[in-house]
Amino acid sequence: MTVQEQQSIGVPAAPERSVEVYDFRRPTTLAREHSRVLELAFETFARQWGTQLTAKVRVMSQVTCEHVLMRSYDEYASSLPSSTAMVLCPIGSLAAKAVIQFPTAAALSWVSHMLGGSEGPPLPERTFTQIELALVRRLMEDALEDLRYSLGTLLVLPISFGGIQYNSQFAQAAATSDLVIVATFSMRVGETTSTATLAMPAETLLPQLGESIPVITAEEQQAKLHAQLAWVPVDLSLQLSPIRVLPSVILGLAVGDLLPVPHSRHRPLDLVVDGHTLARAAVGSNGSRLACIVTDTEELSP
Repeated sequence: MTVQEQQSIGVPAAPERSVEVYDFRRPTTLAREHSRVLELAFETFARQWGTQLTAKVRVMSQVTCEHVLMRSYDEYASSLPSSTAMVLCPIGSLAAKAVIQFPTAAALSWVSHMLGGSEGPPLPERTFTQIELALVRRLMEDALEDLRYSLGTLLVLPISFGGIQYNSQFAQAAATSDLVIVATFSMRVGETTSTATLAMPAETLLPQLGESIPVITAEEQQAKLHAQLAWVPVDLSLQLSPIRVLPSVILGLAVGDLLPVPHSRHRPLDLVVDGHTLARAAVGSNGSRLACIVTDTEELSP
């Protein structure tokens, strides 16, 4: 029944399901434990950043962390608008840089509030003047202080303000294949809402994540695997010895045909799991049900 037919007879439509496409070209993803640690850190950064904007811009501001993903830098840069503000932040002596990205129109509204302006029509996307750049730089340096505090021991290298680029395709903060951890933020400053992102080179955070989260040894993994396998249900069958016949015999079978089975009348039946004989058992009964009693077992080769 189509959706139109369901609607015509009053059947409520099924709710739409959100389907996330899996990219087999990029199997690398964050472990669940690592993702949770990073989410907590970036949520702390979002709260600190919102408080800092409220104090500096002098209007109520709120920043919320939406999600944290690991992507290649090429995928990250391709997802950004062609014209936007990208703050490049050198990290120690690494070639790759961190990026704080936000719309230039949003930053211009921040500057307007800092200079005593009020809410007005949406501002166009354009580059910053020298005065605007100085004020945005102050905001970003404060944001970097909040980032250092929020990441704590996860960020062991110094990070600093390095400049602003306005074209996402020309800002080469990292090699195209380098992995970056991308946090997406929803920002509300006064009546203006916008989306910002923070991209950190994965090599700056992942080593500390491995140390801060307990790692299961190979012996522990094997013990957990054996413990889990002991509770996995399997099909156990009681079988006669198999008989080998030609396909022509199978195709010519009819009701009443007899097939001689090479199984002695007094020999116990085979207990089989997934084609492997584990033991032999004699047929018996348990009340009103058939049962079997194990007569001997076979040792399986590893």
